Amino acid sequence: MEIHRIHPELLERQARVLVVGCGGTGSSVVAGLPYLHHYVVARGHPGGLHVTVIDGDTISPTNCVRQPFARSEIGLNKAIVLVNRLNLFWGLKWEAVPAHLRSGTFISRSYSGDDLRAHIVIGCVDTRAARATIRDAVGKWSTVSYWLDVGNNADSGQFIVGEPLNDRNRKSRLRLRTAGELFPEIVDPNLENDGEPSCSAVESLERQLY
Repeated sequence: MEIHRIHPELLERQARVLVVGCGGTGSSVVAGLPYLHHYVVARGHPGGLHVTVIDGDTISPTNCVRQPFARSEIGLNKAIVLVNRLNLFWGLKWEAVPAHLRSGTFISRSYSGDDLRAHIVIGCVDTRAARATIRDAVGKWSTVSYWLDVGNNADSGQFIVGEPLNDRNRKSRLRLRTAGELFPEIVDPNLENDGEPSCSAVESLERQLY
């Protein structure tokens, strides 16, 4: 039986986590990360987690039905609202980036100018195009250790952690394959389904299977 062992650098120093997207799925994921942070610190981890959330969307009335936002926050950026809330409650110094992840963005473990830093990238996006942007950002010359893709549509979903093939993760029989490698169709923008409910909260709730 083959057992995957977590990359040792994640146990030796503060782990940087980048969450891409903080809508319905992303906001739930981010809300759980402070618990993980405090748990690993209590277990002796030297730095816990430092989380950055990136999302360019603003809060709409529809978001207040299915996502953890209040009507008083309509018009504000999702990432900023969510991260400020967590920082105030938990006494953290996490960061928010009020923008969409751009094509051509490079994500690295170490500082690289204006590019993003992360050991772990958690993708919580709802389009194939956005997922393809993450795939490109963690590949090639990136040094990201893990890419966790979390997503769902009306009748299916996925939760896949993989090691992107890049400067950190070289070709190996034991390398964890990413969501894009296991299921190429979920990173193919040509297969985008414009019929998926997104703008109507009622329609989304009726079509979504829980």
